[in-house]
Amino acid sequence: MQSTKIGAPRVQLSEEVASYLRQAIMAGEYAPGQSIKAEAIGEQLSVSATPVREALQALRAEGFLDLIPRRGFTVAHMVGEDIRDIFAAHALIAGDLAARATARATAADLAELEALHLELMAAAHRGDNEALELKNHQFHRLIYRIAGSNRLRWALGVFTKYVPRRFYSQIEGWPSTTAQDHSAVLEAIARGDAEAARAAMARHIENSGELLAQNFDRRSAG
Repeated sequence: MQSTKIGAPRVQLSEEVASYLRQAIMAGEYAPGQSIKAEAIGEQLSVSATPVREALQALRAEGFLDLIPRRGFTVAHMVGEDIRDIFAAHALIAGDLAARATARATAADLAELEALHLELMAAAHRGDNEALELKNHQFHRLIYRIAGSNRLRWALGVFTKYVPRRFYSQIEGWPSTTAQDHSAVLEAIARGDAEAARAAMARHIENSGELLAQNFDRRSAG
């Protein structure tokens, strides 16, 4: 696992650590059952042990870590079917938001989405996975914002914790899949077809979940 430094201390430093570890676990950077030591994580991320311990407790409450007597924190066991279940629920909410966004999108919104999509496709073409991850995140965030439902976006946040944004490009097939799926979502929104947008977004989320689930299954088999 590559060393990553987190910038100057902030009020929510423990959440930054939790976010990094959460995504790393989902991307397979840590294996199920692997011990997670606060001191080692603190050294790796250049933060003190206190926010790391707070992050570990939060991840235990979320089900990402187990606390084993005399062993400390270990990565919780998760299999591909768990991932599929999580992303099935994620897809329902994301699909509904895409349908709502279709009904509310202005010409300016469509232009912004199209610009993001072009940037995403360009990043995929040149193999710039870091830019692809960023544009993917911005594309989804804009659609969900256009949808206008704060409650649904809040609910979606429960599931997006399981999306390893920083590490997704390391999963085989994700860059090409996300570029193709976004085209279908954008086309449906642009022609004002809410139900097609719902289906395209749900299919996109399920496809992403399947790639992640297969990654988990390969790791379990190994």
